[in-house]
Amino acid sequence: MKKIFVLAIMAFSVISVSAQDNVNPDTYIGAQLSTEDLNGTARYVGMGGAMEALGADLSVMGSNPAGIGLYRKSQIAGSFGLNSQVDGKSFGEGSKTNASFDQIGFVYSTRTGQQSFVNFGFNFHKSRNFDYVLSAAADAVNGSSQNRQTYINLLNNLDANGDIINPWKESQADKLNYKLIDIYDDNGDYVETQYVNAEKYRFDRSHTGYIGEYDINLSGNINNRVYLGLTVGINSVHYNGYSVYQEDLKSLTDPTINYLEVHDSHKITGMGYNIKFGAIVRPVEESPFRLGAYVHSPTMYKLKTSNVSSIHDQRELMREVVTDPLEFRLNTPWKFGFSLGHTVGSNFAIGATYEYADYSTVDLRSITRSYYDDWYGDYQEDSNTDPVMKAHTEKTLEGVHTLKVGTEYKLDKNIALRLGYNYVSPMYKDTGVRDLTLNSTGTLLASTTDYTNWKDTHRLTAGVGFTFDNFRLDLAYQYQARKGDFYPYQHRRTSGSNELLSGIETAADGSKITVSNEAKPVSVKDNRHQLLCTLTYTF
Repeated sequence: MKKIFVLAIMAFSVISVSAQDNVNPDTYIGAQLSTEDLNGTARYVGMGGAMEALGADLSVMGSNPAGIGLYRKSQIAGSFGLNSQVDGKSFGEGSKTNASFDQIGFVYSTRTGQQSFVNFGFNFHKSRNFDYVLSAAADAVNGSSQNRQTYINLLNNLDANGDIINPWKESQADKLNYKLIDIYDDNGDYVETQYVNAEKYRFDRSHTGYIGEYDINLSGNINNRVYLGLTVGINSVHYNGYSVYQEDLKSLTDPTINYLEVHDSHKITGMGYNIKFGAIVRPVEESPFRLGAYVHSPTMYKLKTSNVSSIHDQRELMREVVTDPLEFRLNTPWKFGFSLGHTVGSNFAIGATYEYADYSTVDLRSITRSYYDDWYGDYQEDSNTDPVMKAHTEKTLEGVHTLKVGTEYKLDKNIALRLGYNYVSPMYKDTGVRDLTLNSTGTLLASTTDYTNWKDTHRLTAGVGFTFDNFRLDLAYQYQARKGDFYPYQHRRTSGSNELLSGIETAADGSKITVSNEAKPVSVKDNRHQLLCTLTYTF
């Protein structure tokens, strides 16, 4: 390779990430922060969450706010649980089994008429539990490797004169690999740039933390026929990720290096808010059959992300990149829901819920400036959507359909049995790619290259409830199963394409050589058990 090629690269490779303006992460980070688990009270989980038309449970405050309008008495409840990953292992801060405080809340009910009530409620629950360890390993296809991808990215980021086109297309992961692919002699003089083939790779990542949702609800009913509710949600993000990627190398210029490890520690924190509105109607006065509908605004987050990343071999630390905390904004999709509920006497209840959210509309935004507004007397911020990353999100993510069904049967007035099922369609398209060749600020922040395209999710739930005077003890079990395709690095040119990522290299004799980097997917699983216990007091 020509020397001007590398000199141009190195001139930009030493740019410090911490010196950049605020930037936003990429599509896969946005997707991870936009999804929710099935969690809440044990009664709600035991019925598969299908209570949006049945109501009278604290957890519906976060789904259909009108369900709180069915309360006739005040109530307080708290929940804690145990989560266990099937075939999981301990890695980093992650472990197979974790205890969790999942929910606490109350409703205060006041009568405003013979059959009308106005209720006020507050509820905290973990809308997302990040505790999960992912492990994958495979042989490299045709010697593909992470540093080979960096080499191809550089080939595609140079003009005809060997000058770099755009430094924003150099991720932190690329910067880590420069130390390996740039070859120098014993005198410290540059020799050439080349990629190093790998024989196999191993990958482990631990996710820990949660998204906590604090819901404030105002709801009520009109003559026991129409129920309306409004919830303001405040979300708090606490995410920590740690990963180690290792490659066994071959065909090395330096035989003292036969493997490398990339360590990455990633932290995301911040707050967001949303508004939810819901309604429930009994269309026939003599029938307990109910219809429900609700809509959730996007959760508008302001988040802070930081990384510590390094590349190692068996001799020493080769390079480390540390980012100062960087702020960005994230808007999740709108969510719409429709539900049915029916009771038979006082012993049997059945519910069904359908939800839809279009995750291709996830909006990752860069904060462009902060300033003091004299008119409002406080600080304001401007933010812009990254159009390149937005287009990539639209090609990578899709609308998600969620179906929830559940039932409850009371053996007598003190014992209730529950069953439920959830189906959640895939959020990722089969051709989705974590594209680190984009001319986007989100590319600059990427310190890892891996991604997983998760498929559909299935949840089976069961529960039992015991009533003792004004107290109720509810227990629930949930089993969640989903599969995904794990990729250690980008293999297709971009999302929606079947063309392999490749670059054109100029050999010493002037001939052109196509360099590609095919990575076959590894099937991974995310199967979990959850045990949940809720203690409720009604007054």
